[in-house]
Amino acid sequence: MESIPTDHGGTAPSLTDDPALGLSHRAKMEILFAVLLGLFLGALDQTIVGPALPTIATDLQGNDLYVWAITIYLLTSTISVPFWGKLSDLYGRKPIFMTGIVIFLFGSALSGLSQNMSMLILFRGLQGIGAGSLFPVALAVIGDLFTPAERGKYQGLFGAVFGVAFVVGPLVGGFLTEQVSWHWIFYVNIPIGLVSLYVISRLLPNVKRAGTA
Repeated sequence: MESIPTDHGGTAPSLTDDPALGLSHRAKMEILFAVLLGLFLGALDQTIVGPALPTIATDLQGNDLYVWAITIYLLTSTISVPFWGKLSDLYGRKPIFMTGIVIFLFGSALSGLSQNMSMLILFRGLQGIGAGSLFPVALAVIGDLFTPAERGKYQGLFGAVFGVAFVVGPLVGGFLTEQVSWHWIFYVNIPIGLVSLYVISRLLPNVKRAGTA
């Protein structure tokens, strides 16, 4: 496991000694917010596309392929989960979570710019690969930051985030499609994801699983 250098020639406490790595309660809450925000985006994109599909299929002339715009996202996000989890053990939560968000946001932007259904399916697959990192790494970050007695309370928020995303997704997707443009069901991820990316880059220590250093 990676240890953090100190100015006195020693090393800072490891996760084994101090799960919070000396972070203040406020810093931990900000990290938790950023992690759950990323998780929310990954869950949101499972349902936000549904209401827009008829419009997208018409615009992109892809009535025979439109179902793949949802299926490919679910497929790639599910398949990539164990790989991201292993990478976070090897290289640390912070770079892997940030990489996942960047891939997700890149896929979101490209999905919104798609000119045909094949492009949308390809970029939704890329988006799903990024989302696949958000689920296991978010859970691992909570495990790293909080003591065993505290973890249950915060891990319970995962279910709440998914529940909210599944309810809000179709509503937001329908509203944006009707009032703005279907492209914005993808673009809306970008400012939200950047907030999560900023907080994680600023506050989260880079920690690896014990025995991987």
